[in-house]
Amino acid sequence: MNERKGILFILGTAVISGVSIYVNSLAVKFSSPYVFTGVKNVLVGMALFGLIMTVKEFKTLRTLVSKDWLKLMAVGLVGGAVPFMLFFKGLTMTSGAQGALIQKCMFVAVAFLAAMFLREKWNKSIFIGLSAILAGNILFAGITPHGFGRGDWLIVLATLLWSVEIIISKKLLARLPSNIVAWGRMFFGGAFIFMYLLMSRQIDPLFSYGAIQWKWIAVTTLFLIGYVWTFYTGLKHVRASVATAVLALGAPITSLTALVATGHVKLASGQWWGAGLIVAGLMIVITFNIYTKLFSFSKPVIHD
Repeated sequence: MNERKGILFILGTAVISGVSIYVNSLAVKFSSPYVFTGVKNVLVGMALFGLIMTVKEFKTLRTLVSKDWLKLMAVGLVGGAVPFMLFFKGLTMTSGAQGALIQKCMFVAVAFLAAMFLREKWNKSIFIGLSAILAGNILFAGITPHGFGRGDWLIVLATLLWSVEIIISKKLLARLPSNIVAWGRMFFGGAFIFMYLLMSRQIDPLFSYGAIQWKWIAVTTLFLIGYVWTFYTGLKHVRASVATAVLALGAPITSLTALVATGHVKLASGQWWGAGLIVAGLMIVITFNIYTKLFSFSKPVIHD
């Protein structure tokens, strides 16, 4: 798969994420956020394991050494367990649009971490593009840090942990299929959440779930399967900073989803400017990324 197809997968992730965050902000109100998250993650892990079996990647899974398993468990803990619990707890205390804004600004942290640990280079084009995306998200949501509450800060912490997880995952993706890394994130993440629920004696709500809870779990699980599969497939072939920058498109999609769902489709002038900045910033980042890939040539190998 080339760079362009990888970016198309990430664009698909942004659309799925934008809609799913709004849906999850409704769904999580009908259940304990921790139980809700744990059940979803385990179900997604099971679905991805079935995909691994279907595409005949199980042989690769059997060849993993102990160091690989430890890294997959780290991805599960840092990416599939703790931040999910923080994020969905935060969603019960803030709006879906504001939660989406915070989470989609993850590219700022990822860009710094990728420069340090993945040696991804910055230049003026990347800086301008990322700055435009950040400003666009803030304008579109129409919030400032002064409007932050406890739920928002929980989502900030979750976003920082997800940023670390993306760096670890990107390194693993250099050697492992994307389906296995995605499976490790969700399966081990769900397992860690259930361990926490059992130790803290918070598992009881699961046994009282009715049709409403299971309906929301089914719907949001499908969204999460789509998100994880498209994102990790794309991330394998796209720079971490570019992939997370593209995900910033999800914030206005969440807001638009909320506007359509509530019947209020009129946007303020500031939101239009914000959406324009996000699109312009994405075009700069994506164009620069593809341009450098197409026109970068390796030094010729000189044979003795």
